[in-house]
Amino acid sequence: MFSTWRREGKKDPELFQNVAEGLRRLYRTKLFPLEDTYRFHEFHSPALEDADFDNKPMVLLVGQYSTGKTTFIRHLMEQDFPGMRIGPEPTTDSFIAVMHGDQEGVIPGNALVVDPKKPFRKLNAFGNAFLNRFMCAQLNNPVLESISIIDTPGILSGEKQRISRGYDFAAVLEWFAERVDRIILLFDAHKLDISDEFSEVIRALKNHEDKMRVVLNKADQIGTQQLMRVYGALMWSLGKIINTPEVVRVYIGSFWAQPLLVPDNRKLFEAEEQDLFTDIQGLPRNAALRKLNDLIKRARLAKVHAYIISTLKKEMPSVFGKDSKKKELIANLQDIYTQVEREHQISPGDFPNIKKMQEMLANQDFTKFASLKPKLLEAVDDMLANDIARLMTLVRQEEANMPVQVVKGGAFDGTMNGPFNHGYGEGAGEGIDDAEWIVARDKPSYDEIFYTLSPVNGKVSGASAKKEMVKSKLPNTVLGKIWKLSDVDKDGYLDDEEFALANHLIKVKLEGHDLPAALPQHLVPPSKRQLSEKITSDE
Repeated sequence: MFSTWRREGKKDPELFQNVAEGLRRLYRTKLFPLEDTYRFHEFHSPALEDADFDNKPMVLLVGQYSTGKTTFIRHLMEQDFPGMRIGPEPTTDSFIAVMHGDQEGVIPGNALVVDPKKPFRKLNAFGNAFLNRFMCAQLNNPVLESISIIDTPGILSGEKQRISRGYDFAAVLEWFAERVDRIILLFDAHKLDISDEFSEVIRALKNHEDKMRVVLNKADQIGTQQLMRVYGALMWSLGKIINTPEVVRVYIGSFWAQPLLVPDNRKLFEAEEQDLFTDIQGLPRNAALRKLNDLIKRARLAKVHAYIISTLKKEMPSVFGKDSKKKELIANLQDIYTQVEREHQISPGDFPNIKKMQEMLANQDFTKFASLKPKLLEAVDDMLANDIARLMTLVRQEEANMPVQVVKGGAFDGTMNGPFNHGYGEGAGEGIDDAEWIVARDKPSYDEIFYTLSPVNGKVSGASAKKEMVKSKLPNTVLGKIWKLSDVDKDGYLDDEEFALANHLIKVKLEGHDLPAALPQHLVPPSKRQLSEKITSDE
């Protein structure tokens, strides 16, 4: 199995055995020197650790208090975890990293940030006020073999909580957002409101919309009409806060193992839960690609930051008037952005938030900034232009050679197989457990149509069948697939059973269900079942 690549034109070629090692080495040798020189870590994000490249995919749950974050985790794992508290009042007052471990227990924050195997060492910068509110809950659960889940404190409204936290809550969430694979925002359908702090938090996650998903939880507590209004209000509110043309994916349901209070929308909730589970189950498979994408985003920001800092350094006087010039440069930072954008052909979307940058610059000594060092920037440009492209090839090779990775265990196994699998016994799956051929129920009415088409030797031609099938108004692409599924013996004609099957599949499609890729055994006409088994074995 070939899973290495090398850089040509170097005396000592680099050999990367896997994507994680490649990302780690590229960061250390090419991106970190640029970040370190221009104080990127003081302004934007702490340096990446080895554990950041090796850790499992992480899911971050964010929401106001009593939206069901902790219950959601328990629902996924079907198991309580250490430190878990659930109630209508603000119960979870800590960040809890729920991770896999052979021994069940809790690791406190101060011990967690000195463990080199965990990706949390840089959280030390947020101080004791945060670390006293941070812990890792370890337990042996099959779901956690593939992903880790971060539970967060419930967000309240009002200024008091913001002041009493003692640490920068939004900054901590932003730190996690940079490193996780999925951010799930939870809302309560029964009492939908978005507090000021929650709005601030969502804005802090602005650069990570691609990772963001929204769950409208507890939707079984209201009727269909009210749910439509709540959904509309949520989308309107999110549109004002996130301020992007793309619509965030919203999953509607009741994510816990209790009976539905208002069961009207059961099918909707089942379909939404299945879609969300599929999204989460795909995280391990896409983890390497996500880390690669995050490194590219980080490199682009580091480049822009280096241009801004070096431009500020160049504008500073060598002897007199340093303080007044510093204030002038901060006040006119937008002009600096425009200058950098024009000189280096950089997209406006790559620049950091100007207000935040102005606040950070106020406490810096501009004279200690580094001037422009082209070699550092060339190394990052080379990484983006050449190394990343080669590493992308290695990602595809790893994906092709590795077994399919999906999250297993807990609630993910509950609907995998059997009669409670999503869509079981519906659409093309209807009649799967019946002894009688399901199509036989309506066959008499289909036979009446069949015999009006003047069959020859008990069969109708494609042209004759087409005249009847187009009356369904389905597109030709769909009708073509129905024809292929129905012509079981592949002779280019339909007998009465095959014609009845075609009409049954038309009905399935008109009722809003998907057509199967291949004809299920329970839909094969009884007279063709031995032939179908032979065709399947030959293929």
